[in-house]
Amino acid sequence: MKFLDLAKVYIRSGGGGGGCVSFRREKYIEYGGPDGGDGGRGGDVVAEAVDGLNTLIDFRYQQHFFAKNGQPGMGKQRTGRDGDDIVLRVPVGTEILDEDQETILADLTEVGQRVLLAQGGNGGFGNLHFKSSTNQAPRRANPGLEGVERTLWLRLKLIADAGLLGLPNAGKSTFLAATSNARPKIADYPFTTLHPNLGVVGVDEAELVMADIPGLIEGAHEGKGIGDRFLGHVERCSVLLHLVDGTSTTVAEDYRTIIGELEAYGGQLAQKPRITALNKIDALDDDERAERKAELEEATGSPVMMLSGVSREGLIDVLRAVRARVQGRKKADLDEATEVSPWRP
Repeated sequence: MKFLDLAKVYIRSGGGGGGCVSFRREKYIEYGGPDGGDGGRGGDVVAEAVDGLNTLIDFRYQQHFFAKNGQPGMGKQRTGRDGDDIVLRVPVGTEILDEDQETILADLTEVGQRVLLAQGGNGGFGNLHFKSSTNQAPRRANPGLEGVERTLWLRLKLIADAGLLGLPNAGKSTFLAATSNARPKIADYPFTTLHPNLGVVGVDEAELVMADIPGLIEGAHEGKGIGDRFLGHVERCSVLLHLVDGTSTTVAEDYRTIIGELEAYGGQLAQKPRITALNKIDALDDDERAERKAELEEATGSPVMMLSGVSREGLIDVLRAVRARVQGRKKADLDEATEVSPWRP
């Protein structure tokens, strides 16, 4: 299945059915009168977050979604049938934006969450609705209201507990493959990963969802390389795991390159909790490990962990550190959500 995280859709809600002008005409019945029914209501266009989807590829092949119109009213006081709604089934984590691609209309972050995108038009009144003591034979009815037509953008941001950052060939895909059942493409050339990958990582009877995005290079915010279009997939992560290639001779410069791109991207991404780890230590001797670690710690101003996705050295320690940060962040968010403000008169 191809990965698609941005799609443009055209939607239109159903128009309401028109009211009916009708009079009762039956043999042997002395008194007739108006009996025109109301029109049916038009169908709505609704978006729903569903489980089991992790891409917007379905919207590559179908971009137009039109709800059904309501049926007109009929005689014998019969109301027209309502139009059927149409539901856009999207992955969890989908943002719905207006046509300008900036105004966020909805953010679907939970399974089953629904949002109304376009409301169907109301049905028109039949002439029965206008009957009164002074107007006993009304010959008017209202037309139904027209539906709403609009253009929207769907933008997917994957929901994961931790996100992997680093330059191309920093070992992110190897790390994900070594710690989960995910099987991303691994090769010895840059930009092997062309789209985000998700993996479920198990550590100490706990599970974490980890996201691996394509590597960043200097100038990614200007569109160089693959650019920063996939950085949005780690915006929702509780913790960022920054992997630095230990075989590089410029580990400090590599670290600052990624931090510079995070700051250029904007938002709160650069302020997220971050764990820095020196990767590929299986290719280094003891002196090189100590030298690269000291250089990286001087650049980060904080402790640096060491690991190897190939030899699996240090993997468990890094995963435990990530799990502790994720659990601490979730607990802080829960405490903040449940905090009750003091009563005030």
